[in-house]
Amino acid sequence: MDTSDPSGVRHAYDTVAEDYAAHLPDTRAEAPLDLAVLDAFAAAVTGQVQNHDEGEGQGSARVLDAGCGTGRLTRYLAQRGCLVEGVDLSPGMVAVARRENPGVRFAVGSLTDLPFGDASFAGVVLWYSTIHTPPSGHRRLFAEAARVLRPGGHVVVAFQSGHGVRDVGAVYRRFGHDVVLERHLVTADEVAGDLAAVGLAEVCRLVRRPRGAEGDDQAVLLARAPGPPA
Repeated sequence: MDTSDPSGVRHAYDTVAEDYAAHLPDTRAEAPLDLAVLDAFAAAVTGQVQNHDEGEGQGSARVLDAGCGTGRLTRYLAQRGCLVEGVDLSPGMVAVARRENPGVRFAVGSLTDLPFGDASFAGVVLWYSTIHTPPSGHRRLFAEAARVLRPGGHVVVAFQSGHGVRDVGAVYRRFGHDVVLERHLVTADEVAGDLAAVGLAEVCRLVRRPRGAEGDDQAVLLARAPGPPA
């Protein structure tokens, strides 16, 4: 959850954190196709552990849920064998994530300045966490994700596909919250190009039509850093 004016995004999600958690408690909003790509990401990362030197153990499966919100995807990935931790811009969302996922590490931080060292993770998840950043700022986010990724590691990015800007604040105003929040649409080709520009090569992509209350196409890209398995 980042933008060129992060204070506005932070305030919005601090305000709606409890209602967000109640409205989206788990992955029921995702389509099976979306989760299939996320499962492929988890399999790739945990497969790296099996192929790594035995002495490194489960630490090799360390995964960052970047823009974790209330931790619903963090929990999903943990259930699939990832040693996952989360980071989010909103202290309110992180507080809910810690409450709902005891024993999992969560930190407050920005996607443009992740509070982790270089090459710390075998995988990075950006699940609808870049959507509040204008497309011109995406390359900076992906460069920071690439910085904390080990050689051979994987990144998965989910977003709404297309062009233009949508008013997300209207959703939360129905819950009685007076917030201003926008999301930016971007195409899969544009995301793949920005990933490639920071050294991350596309492995596969999904672009599907809207379903249910979704108003736009949904996309998920899986990419990999150069080098041997992380």
